[in-house]
Amino acid sequence: MKIREIIDAIEAYAPLDLQEEWDNSGIQLGCADDDVKGVLLCTDVRDEILDEAIERGANLIVSHHPLIFHPLKKIAGRNYIERIVARAIKHDITIYAAHTNMDAALGGVNHKMASKLSLVDVEPLDTLGVVGNLPEPEPAIDFLRRVKDTFEVETMRYSGVIDGITVSRVAMCGGSGSFLKRKAIEAGAQVFITGDCKYHEFMGDERRIILADIGHWESEHFTKEIFLDIINKKNPTFAVDFARNEHNQLNYL
Repeated sequence: MKIREIIDAIEAYAPLDLQEEWDNSGIQLGCADDDVKGVLLCTDVRDEILDEAIERGANLIVSHHPLIFHPLKKIAGRNYIERIVARAIKHDITIYAAHTNMDAALGGVNHKMASKLSLVDVEPLDTLGVVGNLPEPEPAIDFLRRVKDTFEVETMRYSGVIDGITVSRVAMCGGSGSFLKRKAIEAGAQVFITGDCKYHEFMGDERRIILADIGHWESEHFTKEIFLDIINKKNPTFAVDFARNEHNQLNYL
């Protein structure tokens, strides 16, 4: 099987024309006409991920976040991006990313988040978000604890009045989605789950909605499961694995 066949399957699921204009989804580097020897799935391409691909003999890395966002004027090993580009070329490894196109796709990142929380009647909140209902209403504190456990969140920040509040409708947007808070309120959600919220974004609507910041990586690291499902449907005869060495780049005390 050619690398191009894997890419075509991913892009049939999450077409590149769904990506935001500032994004850089697609092939980051490499040759789509090479035969697939093995695939490594990750959220971010870091040095340790490339090390693992080389060790496992995988010649395709599929990532959620693009390695390259901005044009490279030099490849001189000055940072992790330049190091990875040089080494990936040396080892004939293709790197591919499906970012905001996978966020926006039906069954993409936000739908995966919703499925992890067993939401029903899920519908688009906007281009990059979704909203849905809980099968049964839950006390807000119990729901937030379940979110924390489900997404493996070490520290959750949240606003809002939770005493006596029952949650039945939830909105979410993986990554940095605080710009959708107003849409979440209009959709009748009691909770809006996202990441990367600024201090003042927690203020002003705390009696109308609970804004829960679970972290950028935490909200999206299940994207690997989507990639796995897509590739497995191609009936691969090669190894497809989650990166063992992947972890959140942020540390908490």
